[in-house]
Amino acid sequence: MSLTIHLADAAATQACGARVAPALHGGMVVTLKGELGTGKTTLVRGLLRARGISGAVKSPTFTLVEHYSISSLYFYHFDFYRFTNPNEWDSAGMSDYFRDDAVCIIEWPERVGDRLPKPDLALSLAYAREDEGRDLVAVAHTADGE
Repeated sequence: MSLTIHLADAAATQACGARVAPALHGGMVVTLKGELGTGKTTLVRGLLRARGISGAVKSPTFTLVEHYSISSLYFYHFDFYRFTNPNEWDSAGMSDYFRDDAVCIIEWPERVGDRLPKPDLALSLAYAREDEGRDLVAVAHTADGE
């Protein structure tokens, strides 16, 4: 199943993240693809705000992963932009984060090749051709992703 949504601005992108937030539960994997500046972290910010995170939500480009704890559920926000080789996944020990009590949200999943588990939901953001907004394509790969 796939769905395409036009997001007019950053506020719409955050609101989209907020709409996705209630459907996420432990064990889920969400991937985010898109060029630099298309709003991947903005979408994650909206998602985390909807789940009660009020502190800073920043891109984990330099740290690789940011951790947010909500009750007994862990949210891990990954950014693999700096990976130059999928083997870096193995040496960084990233597979340890993918557990039943965690939601893993991954920016730049293509940088780690086939190391990732199959995503429940794959999101792609692209600059819209007709205006300054973005187009989001959501593809569900599992029943949970739907």
